[in-house]
Amino acid sequence: MDITQLILDDHHEQRRLFAILEQMDRGDTATLSAIWARLSSFLELHAQAEEEVFYPALLQAGTAAHRQAGVEDETLDAIRDHNEIRDTIAEVARHRPGTDDWYTAIAVVNKANGDHMAEEEREGLTDLRRLASLSRRHQLAVDFAAYEARNYAGVQPIDKDPEGYIRAVEGQQPPRTPGSLSVGSLKRN
Repeated sequence: MDITQLILDDHHEQRRLFAILEQMDRGDTATLSAIWARLSSFLELHAQAEEEVFYPALLQAGTAAHRQAGVEDETLDAIRDHNEIRDTIAEVARHRPGTDDWYTAIAVVNKANGDHMAEEEREGLTDLRRLASLSRRHQLAVDFAAYEARNYAGVQPIDKDPEGYIRAVEGQQPPRTPGSLSVGSLKRN
């Protein structure tokens, strides 16, 4: 098991759920609402799991490989992307399911999420495969799967200050958001 594969699997499921929404009858608002509820909750949980497990590990691996600036830039961009995705998800709730405005808001979420996934697949996932051993990626996969399992009912969507997130993960200050970033676990190899 490898965290990079688990993240790719989550990305595939996100793409699948967006495709289902795009192919459904607009009049079936109960089903549209149910699938959107599942997808939006999944997007929130996935972002939070990455922030709890993946990005701290990427920062640790980049620091150890003397590539701190590169992985910090990737992480800052990812946290900004996660904030944008959270904000676009919130916008969907302002519209009635099945309406043109609702579908437009869904398309905005899909674009923000798709852009983020593509960048993460090109950069962050590739970097972690290069910088972390398979045994480390396995342990991270266990942690990532456990986080998602423990929070299967969803997480509270909270935008994060990207720079504050980096400082918290690197141990320069406590996290500003609820939950632990497991900063002590960054000492593990």
